Amino acid sequence: MKRLDRIDLAILEELQSNARVTNHELSNRVNLSPTPCLERVRKLERDGYIKHYRAILHARKLGVGLAVFVEISLTRTGPDVFARFKEAAISVPQVQECHLVSGNFDYLIKARVADVEQYRALLGETILALPGVKDSRSYIVMETVKEGQELDMKTLAERVVS
Repeated sequence: MKRLDRIDLAILEELQSNARVTNHELSNRVNLSPTPCLERVRKLERDGYIKHYRAILHARKLGVGLAVFVEISLTRTGPDVFARFKEAAISVPQVQECHLVSGNFDYLIKARVADVEQYRALLGETILALPGVKDSRSYIVMETVKEGQELDMKTLAERVVS
């Protein structure tokens, strides 16, 4: 992994909090002139440190305010079973996240739907029909205390700054 310097980390931190910032404003915030700042951003993109840019949509306002976490246990484990399950889970539009985990179950899914009735249909008609699923356990989110994908830049700085 390439060592990042403090300017790279400052750029990443600024873009993480506001990806719509102009290059001119970004360059001012990280104390660089605009051209070198843009070159650094492009290099961070090329090197894969910036995966992509996106808008964060308000799920409830868009009618999919119910978040559900689902523990999935598979009938058996192995590369072929995992591959078939992953391929199928990726294709379910209501599934926002799907993680292979250690512990008492195999996968943890986060799904978003309009309401409990829609979740019941999703579970019965889609999730339980995914390849290799033995059983599931559902947890309806009552309140989201914190949600985001921001990385802790202070901890990161201790590990990657050259």
